[in-house]
Order: sequence, then structure tokens, then C-alpha cells
Amino acid sequence: MSDLSRYFPEDDATAAKQTFSQMAQGMSGSKILQIAYAVKARIAAGERVADFTVGDFSPKQFQVPPQLCDSIGEAIAAGHTNYPPADGLPELRRAIRDNYARQMGLEYPLESVCVASGARPILYAVYRCLIDPGETVVYPVPSWNNANFSHLVGAKAVGVPTRPEDAFMPSAEALAPHLRTARMLVLCSPLNPCGTMFRREQLAAINEVVLGENARREKSGERLLYVVYDQVYRMLQMGDLDHVSPVQVNPEMARYTVMADAISKCFAATGLRVGWMVGPPAITRRVKELMNHVGAWAPRPEQVATARLLVDEAAVSTYLQRFKAGLKERTDLLYSAFHAWKDEGLPVDAIAPEGAFYLSVRFDLIGKGGIADEAGMVAYLLEKAGCAIVPFSAFGDKTNVGWVRFSVGAVGPEDIRECLPRLKAALQALA
Repeated sequence: MSDLSRYFPEDDATAAKQTFSQMAQGMSGSKILQIAYAVKARIAAGERVADFTVGDFSPKQFQVPPQLCDSIGEAIAAGHTNYPPADGLPELRRAIRDNYARQMGLEYPLESVCVASGARPILYAVYRCLIDPGETVVYPVPSWNNANFSHLVGAKAVGVPTRPEDAFMPSAEALAPHLRTARMLVLCSPLNPCGTMFRREQLAAINEVVLGENARREKSGERLLYVVYDQVYRMLQMGDLDHVSPVQVNPEMARYTVMADAISKCFAATGLRVGWMVGPPAITRRVKELMNHVGAWAPRPEQVATARLLVDEAAVSTYLQRFKAGLKERTDLLYSAFHAWKDEGLPVDAIAPEGAFYLSVRFDLIGKGGIADEAGMVAYLLEKAGCAIVPFSAFGDKTNVGWVRFSVGAVGPEDIRECLPRLKAALQALA
């Protein structure tokens, strides 16, 4: 047998220039997953760690709806194992359209819906179909993956800082100066990583800026400004707030808005890979054509099962009631502890959870006990408290130092209760 390893040079700068495109040379991996993988290695080695890192679910804690599992098996048994249409099975697209009509009051034509293998390919496809190299993409920070998508298509990425006093939601005033030359504005609610949500009046103000800018561009013949609205957590509200989209606030925004959605988060089905976009049919057609080339469609059995689930309103309601109660129990445990510790004078702050399954927390530890920077803070909490978290800097935020995301999809209430005393002791040691 031939050993071929000697033919493969080290991946140094010279070899990279000889091999890769400029895009690939500048491409970086997910900082979030880098942290999560390192934590999983510790857990596999037997360390006691509460893993609040990755935005995923442990099947031991949260299972997908049983109807979804049953329907996937039935679909396979019935022979649904060949290629699906590039934009999704008609019955699934109809189910999505009807779901938006019932839950959001939005009546889209069927041509507005395109299905893919999760929201991630949808977002990339929209970037690819709308943005030319050198054009500007604007998004608030912290936010998920927009810098990486911008790099992949050669866009100029403009991250607009947000403030904790605004629950990290962007204001129209902060965004407006950057939108005059932008081609895309990317928003998310409920927000990853913060677990907070847009209010109707906030979106109304942003809509006004977008509509005014596009009215100007229509007259001048310039390329239009589009809003990409990531709402994959839309069914996971924690309190009395209602999820709202730009199109619900102002129907005229339908012309300029693409909504990205999926079963991944709302049904704990991250590995089943069914997502979709709803937007202007002209954009949907282009995304479908791109899917024809890259084959990023959702598996046919999962599409059949998702279509059956979305039309079963009673099953969806029953599942979400229990699912959301479990998420809220976990975020409430954390928030209540941090709120009490803050009152005791410990260096911690938190924002009340509103949606998704995330909690925004600030640890004021830098400069204490030899902790020089944010990386040192994260390492300290992992070593001393077995508490694994992701800093907002992994989401492109260089302003709000010390803020981190707690994700509760992979931990149980007992894991949190075990971690809290260790975490409090670690904070007391530095206070």
C-alpha cells in the first residue's frame, strides 16, 4: 500500500496562495463552533461542564415532535426517497404559506416560498443572488454569521453596534447613516445571540427608513435595498411579547423583504434540515435556480413530514407549550440567580429573556484576578466553575466587552442548579 502523505505539503501561506482562491484564503471557521468543540472534548474526557455554548438541543433534553418522527418513517416506507423539486414539495410550500396566513396574517402567493436544507443555505443563497462583490451589507452586532456570509460573496460588511440598554436591538437612528449605500440590511428576531425581540414601533421606524430610501432609488434608477429578516426563533417567545415582522408592520415592505425560517429551532429539529424563505417571487425564482445547481434541498421524507406537522395546529400547539415551558424554566433559573447576585454586589448583570433559548449576561471580570481579556474571562469561568459560554465577540461585537450568550438547549435544570454554586463561588473569589 502506498503512503501518500509525503505528497501533501503543509498548509502554509505559500501553499495556500498556490492552491486556493482569495475567498478561501480569507475564509475563517465559526468561532462559536470552535469553542463548542473544545468544550465537548472536555466533557468527553470526563470533566464536569455545563455546556451553554452551541445554539443546539440535546435530544436527552428536548426531542422533536413525535408526529415528525413518525411521518419521516412513513414517508420513507412509502417510497419518498428520490429528489424533491428544487424549491420544495408543493404540499410543504402550501403548508408554509398557510401557516404564515394563520399565524402572521400574511397572505403570500405560493411562488413566494422556497424550501432548502435549513435556513443556512437560504441565507447564503439570498446573499449570493442579491449581492455583487463590493456591495454593502449592513447588520447589527452582535449577530450570527453575517460577516462570514458577506465574505463568501465579496460584500463589504458593516456591523452597527447596539447597546445593552436597548436590549441589543438596533435603532433606526443607528442604522440610517449606513443604509444610503447599502444593498442589504439583515435583521433577526428573536435575536441570536441575545434572546431579545423587536417591538412593533422599532420595526416601524426601520421600515420608514427602508421605504424612503427605496423611493429615492426608484426615481434615480439605483439598485434597491432589501431586508433579510431571520425569524427562525419566531415561535419561541418567553413572555407576553408577540413576534412581529417588517411586513406585518407595513405590508408595503413585502416588496423588499425576504424572511428566513426553519423547523430547526422551533421544533428542536436542527439535524433534520428543513428551512425556507418567503419573499418576493422574483427572488424566490432565482434562489430556486441556484438550488438546482448546488442541490441544497431538504431531504424528501423530512419535507413530507414537515408539511404534515405544519397543518396539524393542535399538535404544534401542544408541542410548543411543553417545549417553551422547558426553555423558560432554564432561562428563568439563570436569570433569577444572576439578578439576585447583582443585588448582592457580585460582578454580573443580565437582561430578562424574551425569546429563543438564549440569555444575555455580562461578567465584569476583566482586570480582576489576573484576567487580562475576554478570552481569559471565558477560560476562567470554564476552569473554575465548569461553565462554558460564548462571548459576544464571537458574534462580531467588539463594543460590548464582557457580555456573553448562555444557550440552554443542551442542559437540564439539574445541570444549571449544579453549576450555579460553582459559578457564584468563582465570582466571589474575584469580588
